[in-house]
Amino acid sequence: MATALDRSVEGGADSDEEKRRAEQRRRVKERRKQALKLQRENILSQKTSNPARRSALESALAQIEAQIHAIG
Repeated sequence: MATALDRSVEGGADSDEEKRRAEQRRRVKERRKQALKLQRENILSQKTSNPARRSALESALAQIEAQIHAIG
């Protein structure tokens, strides 16, 4: 028969594993967000007088902004 302590320890192992997974997901999310922000900075730093190139940059910027917003 399992005691309250046994159940607590078993639950703790699951909880610890879930905490590790949650932390890993958070880190992955933050790395992805940082990469998108660097891409955004790169696009914003580009200057061009070519209307087609400017349009492409604006489109790429809008896509990156949407991805950042989706991540949260």
